[in-house]
Amino acid sequence: MKINSNIAFVTLFFIAACGGVKQESSKEPAAASPAAEETIVKEKTDDKKEMLAVMKIRQGDTALGEIVIKLYPDKAPLTVENFADLAKGDKMFLDPRTRQQVKRPFYNGLTFHRIIKNFMLQGGCPIGNGTGGPGYSFKDEFDSSLVFDRPGLLAMANSGPGTNGSQFFITTVPTPWLNNKHTIFGEVIEGMNVVKKIEAVKTGPGDRPLEAVVLEEVIIK
Repeated sequence: MKINSNIAFVTLFFIAACGGVKQESSKEPAAASPAAEETIVKEKTDDKKEMLAVMKIRQGDTALGEIVIKLYPDKAPLTVENFADLAKGDKMFLDPRTRQQVKRPFYNGLTFHRIIKNFMLQGGCPIGNGTGGPGYSFKDEFDSSLVFDRPGLLAMANSGPGTNGSQFFITTVPTPWLNNKHTIFGEVIEGMNVVKKIEAVKTGPGDRPLEAVVLEEVIIK
């Protein structure tokens, strides 16, 4: 997610992810702070079986292909559960436009609103500019065996500790400065060529693609 200029930063300053005057790209995936009315996701003790997420991507009328991600429910159970339930339409969320609680596949039709070459691809904002979320927040989950030492990692964007919602990012290079700041909950196992296609698209102010890169569908297997 992008953060607005009035949001505090922890160790690295954040740059707005949407329109306005073009600024230097932040080296941390940021998300707008959750509103005061947001509720906290409760931990559950569901089975932590292995799952896959398949992202079907297009740009305009052109299909870019599929990204297959192995999720880590054993290492980040709360985060995987949240992502999977939103993707399947099994979880209520607050529609940021109508301000109504709804239940439908959350990610279908959303975009990668922020793309920074040699860094990451960020998506999952229901408004499309980095300021939106599902209307709740939940805590970070850090596992010592998961660090940002390679490309293709799926992690949560946030605006500080305990502010996870719906926005996520996929790394395109090692990003060790993000260790213990962003929850890693999956890894690309097929489709890194698609990730590279997305990374190469032309962007404008706020690192936003000039032509929308759309998450046509996210399927959980």
